[in-house]
Amino acid sequence: MLTEFRNFIAKGNVLDLAVAVIIGAAFATITKSLTDDIIMPVVGYIFGGADFSSHFILLGDIPADFSGSPTSYADLKAAGVAMLGWGEFLTVVINFLILAFVIFLIVRQASKFKRIEEAPPAPDPEDVVLLREIRDLLKK
Repeated sequence: MLTEFRNFIAKGNVLDLAVAVIIGAAFATITKSLTDDIIMPVVGYIFGGADFSSHFILLGDIPADFSGSPTSYADLKAAGVAMLGWGEFLTVVINFLILAFVIFLIVRQASKFKRIEEAPPAPDPEDVVLLREIRDLLKK
């Protein structure tokens, strides 16, 4: 069983998948930074300084011993207060859409490069064409 497992792990597809997951995780951090540090501030500026990540709806009471800001989503979440973080969810959805769009652009460009690299097949040599014609005539 261990030999089968080792053979399974050593297959190229599993290793390719592992590399893809690692690169994907690194790419996700880049996309998160792009969204949080570049795109969301621009969106906030366009919409009058709105910061979506700070919008939430309280579902429960704030504990009496709470020492953070009652308007801070992060502080309330750390304190375990029940709330709907719709602004944070909206930010995550925007992150996903940006990531999906960037991946679409990468795949689209890679497909273009692949088409450019693929040379059209060379024409068949004259003798092969002649032999095919003879074969077709013999079939008739």
